[in-house]
Amino acid sequence: MKLRKVTAASATVFALALTATACGSDDGNDSGSSGGDNKKITIGIKFDQPGLGQKTPQGYSGFDVDVATYVAKKLGYTEDQIEWKESKSADRETMLQRGDVDFIAATYSITPERQEKVDFAGPYLLAHQDVLIRADDDSIKSPEDLNSKKLCSVTGSTSAQNVKEKLAPKAQLQEYPTYSACLTGLQNKAIDALTTDDSILAGYASQSQFKGKFKLGGFKMTNENYGIGIKKGSDLKAKINEALEAMVADGAWEKAVKDNFGPANYQNEPAPKIGDIKS
Repeated sequence: MKLRKVTAASATVFALALTATACGSDDGNDSGSSGGDNKKITIGIKFDQPGLGQKTPQGYSGFDVDVATYVAKKLGYTEDQIEWKESKSADRETMLQRGDVDFIAATYSITPERQEKVDFAGPYLLAHQDVLIRADDDSIKSPEDLNSKKLCSVTGSTSAQNVKEKLAPKAQLQEYPTYSACLTGLQNKAIDALTTDDSILAGYASQSQFKGKFKLGGFKMTNENYGIGIKKGSDLKAKINEALEAMVADGAWEKAVKDNFGPANYQNEPAPKIGDIKS
């Protein structure tokens, strides 16, 4: 009798265990499915560059954001699976080396020095150092015309110094803390020109409050090959390159250029070939 009671109890326990196992199996399947749905990719961008990478109350916008989103989709991620992380210029190599991000699309020029530390896919945009001037200013038609002009760039930037050393030695350098401050000075005629990459200038000039007030000089003083930075040795490089080629082929690249730079009449270069780095 005692044995039967034990057996009955054991049977009850066994039945409960089966039920729990079955429930656990169902949960596991759901979890596996949602685990796939909940996968994330972390992408570094600029948060403060209108037209390229900008964080707004509505989300993230800009050419780099469009490129990164397209690439992420080709890698199998939906937009809500992207985690955006701010990648300031001085932090980019370290972020990739530490694995803080999967890749970075943040006006990241490919240079031999950087290639020693990280790998690059691309390039996906060929930009140039240029100047932004007031739309009604016809006195600056070449880099040499910047002599005796007040030339602005952000503190710590080499762009203005490059102009002074190589093209306009009599230019009066003005360092402001941000590009936005330079734009205000340009609008108020406190400065005569702002210099950095033409894509960055076009992004700022495309903002609604500045439309029609500024123009690009079109001087193409340097070549800036924007690439997507990845950790050294990462197998993402080939996959990202395939995604970039697809973006150009299906017209999404050209649309992103027009959407983000169009209001500034940015005369962009054609989409560069993968691996074609202009010196």
